[in-house]
Amino acid sequence: MTQLRLLATAAMGLEALVANEVRALGFENVKVENGKVYFDGDEKTLVKANLWLRTADRVKLVVGEFKVETFDELFEQTKALPWADFIPEDGEFPVIGRSVKSKLFSVSDCQAIVKKAVVDNLKTAYNRKTWFPEDGALYRIEVAIHKDIATLTLDTSGTGLHKRGYRELHSGAPIKETMAAALIMLTNWTPDKPFADPFCGSGTLPIEAAMIGQNIAPGLNREFASEKWNWIDKKVWYEAVGEAQDVAKYDLPLEIQGSDIDHKMIELSKNNANEAGFEDFITFKQMQVRDFTTRKDYGCLVTNPPYGERLGEREEVAQMYRDLGMAMKPYDTWSVYVITSNEKFEEYYGRSATKKRKLYNGDLKTDYYQYFGKRPPRQHQ
Repeated sequence: MTQLRLLATAAMGLEALVANEVRALGFENVKVENGKVYFDGDEKTLVKANLWLRTADRVKLVVGEFKVETFDELFEQTKALPWADFIPEDGEFPVIGRSVKSKLFSVSDCQAIVKKAVVDNLKTAYNRKTWFPEDGALYRIEVAIHKDIATLTLDTSGTGLHKRGYRELHSGAPIKETMAAALIMLTNWTPDKPFADPFCGSGTLPIEAAMIGQNIAPGLNREFASEKWNWIDKKVWYEAVGEAQDVAKYDLPLEIQGSDIDHKMIELSKNNANEAGFEDFITFKQMQVRDFTTRKDYGCLVTNPPYGERLGEREEVAQMYRDLGMAMKPYDTWSVYVITSNEKFEEYYGRSATKKRKLYNGDLKTDYYQYFGKRPPRQHQ
């Protein structure tokens, strides 16, 4: 097995969660930076990280990191890296780039230089005089330069990890699956407790809760770019998928409900839940938030309601928040978690949050308002 340095990318504010997941999977030498979590491992680690990380955006393989202030340095140091260890002769290797607070700020120039350096390196390695066909598997290279430190990576995931394979269709402003999983993992919810989302949209939060509750690997029903890489034995993938299926608790009963005022959203949610295999575990219902009722205690309500960013919606959204506050008032054993960019949320809801956490939902700066319910009485031995 090859020793690899890997990197999971994360939305701002979720790095600690991603790092916890990485450690829980047993990976070593974990280092957290802004938007990035580094860790060490081998091919098995790369496969397992893609299958299991719920809150990371992508898993990248670090080919090299170095200081760079001139285009010549970028060319020479990129050319010196072991590209042929990873990219075969027929590999397709487009280069994408970004640069922040660095002397080399022209991204298109950086991309062109990296491409040329990799081509030169591979021509020597494969003893080629002509161009490469690039008609094989995809090895997408990224050159990211931050404060004059260049990180060169290969994208092992392909499509972002939020694409779980169950949400073919979604609502206008859906929450990413990775963010939905993060919101749930930041709560005190456990699979034996009821879970509700009264603004369920296309059903992402209830479906992610079901996946967490039944310990289903989020990447089980999708493909990854690195599945086609010739240096990762197919057996490694088969074994990792087999292990994930063995630990899934497909029959664990769950009490999860989603509701929404829009009947089209309810249809969409049902379709997505069926696609994910949860039709028997999640109940969806068309309903206004003020009509929320429950007979259960110690539940968890997690929701991503409309934010009222557009002028005409502000009063309507304020009323929804008031309705949510009124609806939850009788249920003091329930914990409530709401993400919104609306800074007046607590005022409308009618109570100050127990705790607030800053998160970015896409590019929007939001707060995650957390209201902790009463704890269940302790069981006497």
